[in-house]
Amino acid sequence: MPVILLVGMPGAGKEEFVRVALKRGYAVIRMGDVVREYVQSMGFPLENKIVGKIAGEERDKYGVGIWARRTVEKIRRQKAQNVVIDGIRCMEEVDIYREEFGENVHLVGIFAPRRIRFERILKRARPDDVRTWEEFVAREERELSWGLGKVFALSDHMLLNIRTLEEYWAEVESFLADLEKT
Repeated sequence: MPVILLVGMPGAGKEEFVRVALKRGYAVIRMGDVVREYVQSMGFPLENKIVGKIAGEERDKYGVGIWARRTVEKIRRQKAQNVVIDGIRCMEEVDIYREEFGENVHLVGIFAPRRIRFERILKRARPDDVRTWEEFVAREERELSWGLGKVFALSDHMLLNIRTLEEYWAEVESFLADLEKT
């Protein structure tokens, strides 16, 4: 049962990794979805400020790993065999997954150069995406302040996403096939 933890800066290719994993039958859990589900279960609207406030309050009250622990509960309820978890931000979260799933955990860092990531973000044009270089840099700084850089540096596996989308998909496909053999 591989449990793949994805880490990478915005625009690196995590969502494209997820796309390939879904085709291979992996369950995909986004930690942000776990937060949003919790907020909804409390009867609050899914507004960015409210979600952020509650997520922070829960971390303050129960520790920085609370969302990883709640994600583990979701995985256990789903009884998923092969899992990709997107949204890893700090080593405390990684430690929780490793405590729960042991050697089945694979921390996968996805890298693409800064300029390429910025261009991809502009091209995909999601409603919540940055639109200027300054906003992009500020978002990076925020994510790095949460510990993402340390998690990335300590990845078990690293994928470089600088070629065409089709070549990247093939690389992810090959990576997953090799991982499933072990």
